[in-house]
Amino acid sequence: MYIPAANRVSDPAKINEFIHANGFATLVTTGPNGLWASHLPFVFDEEEGGGRLRCHMARANEQWRHIESNPEILCIFLGPHAYISPSWYTAKVAVPTWNYGAVHVYGKARLEDDAFLLRTIRDTTNKYESKMPVPWKMDLPADYLANMMRAIIGFSIQITRIEAKFKLGQGRSKEDQVGTLAGLERTGALESLSLAKFAKAQGIIPQ
Repeated sequence: MYIPAANRVSDPAKINEFIHANGFATLVTTGPNGLWASHLPFVFDEEEGGGRLRCHMARANEQWRHIESNPEILCIFLGPHAYISPSWYTAKVAVPTWNYGAVHVYGKARLEDDAFLLRTIRDTTNKYESKMPVPWKMDLPADYLANMMRAIIGFSIQITRIEAKFKLGQGRSKEDQVGTLAGLERTGALESLSLAKFAKAQGIIPQ
């Protein structure tokens, strides 16, 4: 990923927080017919030396076979993003752009057993149900759960490298940054509001 120095993020705590917050990612593998991408929910286990991702996919999705033959993978975690209008700047000469946060995770994947799969789907469910007013619990009949599990397959990814980029107008003047924040909030669009909130949390755009 192309990352100008001003947009590069090296703080492990910020990167880990981003992955946890944006767990629905794009898995990219290489198979016999070239590149293949799937959009999947990941669980991130923080570990010394990079950590591990856990996930599952439909057994009918032939991408899992790529892991057997070529375990090198890329996972793309995309955070808030939005169009930036030059009309929000104090600078008279400027062009539109797109601001965003993204983390690319590289690693080696491997298929896992049923015990791993069950733990992963429980952890994934609990992560997102914890945000619900009345969390749903995975108390399913054993035969139903067994049938469902036969239709999916679990895998893990040992992380070997991470690239993180937060493009949030770091190269603009403070006045332009303030204008960007105000412009994003004025749109009222959910993604623009999410980007504004994210930028303020990073301390990049003044509040």
